[in-house]
This record gives sequence, C-alpha cells and structure tokens, in this order.
Amino acid sequence: LSHPNIVSVFDVSKSSDADYIVMELIDGLTLKQYMQQKGVLNWREALHFAIQIAKALEHAHSRGIVHRDIKPHNIMVLKDGSVKVADFGIARITTSSNTLTREALGSVHYISPEQAKGGRVDERTDIYSLGVVLYEMLTGRPPYDGETPVSVAIQHINSIPIPPRELNPDIPEALEEITLKAMAPNVDQRYASADEMLADLEEFRKN
Repeated sequence: LSHPNIVSVFDVSKSSDADYIVMELIDGLTLKQYMQQKGVLNWREALHFAIQIAKALEHAHSRGIVHRDIKPHNIMVLKDGSVKVADFGIARITTSSNTLTREALGSVHYISPEQAKGGRVDERTDIYSLGVVLYEMLTGRPPYDGETPVSVAIQHINSIPIPPRELNPDIPEALEEITLKAMAPNVDQRYASADEMLADLEEFRKN
C-alpha cells in the first residue's frame, strides 16, 4: 500500500528473537487522543477527517485489502490536519471464504455486526467502522456502550443508534444521513464501496 493517508511500511524482517516491521515515523497523535482533547469535533473537521480515511480505505480495498480494525486509535492526526490510517495488523487479503473462524476481531465499539457474529467480512465492514468513527467525532461518544465487550457487540447486532442530531443539533442533516447509511446493520443497505461513500462526502462538502 502506498498512499498519502496510509502509514508507510518500509520493511518487514525477522531477527533471531523477533519479527518486526519498519514504518514511517509519524509526528502527531491518534484521533482518539485528539478527540479526548477536543471533545465533540466541529462537523467540518469531522468531514475533513472522514474524507481522508475514506480515501485510505478506497486505496486499500482497490488492492484487495480489508483493514478490519478501523478505530480512532489506529488513525494518526498530523500537525497539518492530515490523517494517516495505521495498523493494518489484522487486515487480510479478501478471499471468497473470508469468514472469521477465531473470535471476532476488531475493537468492540467499532465492530461491524457481521464481525460480531463471526460472519463473512468484506470492504463494507470497514465502511461500517468508519461510520462509527464519524458518529463519535460528531457526537463525542460511540453509538453503543456497555459494561462488557459482549454487551456492546450485541448492541451492534440488535440495536439502532440514537440519531446523531438528537445528541448534537449542529450536525447537518445530510451528514447524519451519510453516517447512518455507513452504519446500516444490513451490509446491503450500506455504501457498497469506499468510493461510493467518498462521492457522497465530497458532494456534501461542495453543497
């Protein structure tokens, strides 16, 4: 992967005691840290970040790579306001039988319903997680929370999130619609690709 919005990996190697990767040094902080400092982000800033994340996903997906762990902790914010997606550590080349045999991967607040069920994962899994990240940027909180990881995962499968504008009336209606479409529990009701979501984000930004 080689893209301005993806952290570059320069080398992969192993020594007698460790496997290691050499990556570019990022002078910045994670989106999670940034949100903890700022709280609810201005919708224009959230849009600016979401467009860049969607561009990173578009590039990865065009190479057959699904990230599967999109969350604010894996997104770096640089001083110039650009973002880079990091940690493709659990990404897997897409195959026709790409089911999760082990426990569902991905952090539970951002996990897609199909990941939570251990079902088949594809590009739309990353789109769901980007929708959750966008929701959190706009409202200051993830859509679901609970006492245990299992209770949060079950909400992703069974619950409908509180509409973002009920939590923050300053969010434009169209941006709320984009967020909720990305987060549709049924994969067929989501954006079919990062490219499709990006087109709506760009159209919204223009208008």
